[in-house]
Amino acid sequence: MITRKFAVAGATGRLGRHVVDVLTEQGHEVVPMARATGVDIITGEGLAEALTGVDVILDAASWHASDQEAATEFFRTATRNLHDAGHRAGVGRIVAVSIIGADKATAGFVAAQQAHEEANLSGPLPALLLRAAQFHEFVGQLLDWQRGDVAYVPDLPTQLVACRTVAETLVDLATDPEAPAQPDPGAPVPEVAGPRRESMAEAATLLGARRGVKVVAVDGSGMPDAGLAAAGAFLPGPHARLAGPTFQEWLEAQP
Repeated sequence: MITRKFAVAGATGRLGRHVVDVLTEQGHEVVPMARATGVDIITGEGLAEALTGVDVILDAASWHASDQEAATEFFRTATRNLHDAGHRAGVGRIVAVSIIGADKATAGFVAAQQAHEEANLSGPLPALLLRAAQFHEFVGQLLDWQRGDVAYVPDLPTQLVACRTVAETLVDLATDPEAPAQPDPGAPVPEVAGPRRESMAEAATLLGARRGVKVVAVDGSGMPDAGLAAAGAFLPGPHARLAGPTFQEWLEAQP
């Protein structure tokens, strides 16, 4: 196997730390990029030094809240900085994570991914995208946000996926010698999702039982694009890679 040097944006985050693990296990040289490692992809601090000699950037960085405007600004700024600094450093390409259904979304964090995708595809570096389903860990966020003994969770279809599975798929795409330099405009964007369709409320009920939280399923009214979600707009397409544990299998493996 040919080893290369990869820089991982968002390296200490929920997905990024798995990306670092997968690359390291495969014997690649990895440059973790996060504020904790002295690299800020928004201000640009430490970015030029981190990208010296790097072959590929893997962008697993994300915004911490659901506000569309703030998330859009984050993705535009971070992506522009990664592309500009990467281009100056002679990086070969960037591979970035987005969300399944981003092209259909009209509001909220998922819609902000449209700016993320557009900035990548219009930047100076060749760019590939991977759209992922919601992570298993997102279910815990839904409960955390409500901070009580009762949580109201939308009974919407999803195909939750493990972060480790997304990381493995992202690395496979980044290391594939047959991957195109740029995506074919007529080809579907690669997707990765869990092995089966699940209900977000049902998954939350399983986690809530562990935490002593009662989960009440609701129809999702008031949530961004709840109607689209109910119609399956954020479910994987027929070309998606389906892999990894179900939510219940993943939960049972947690300490």
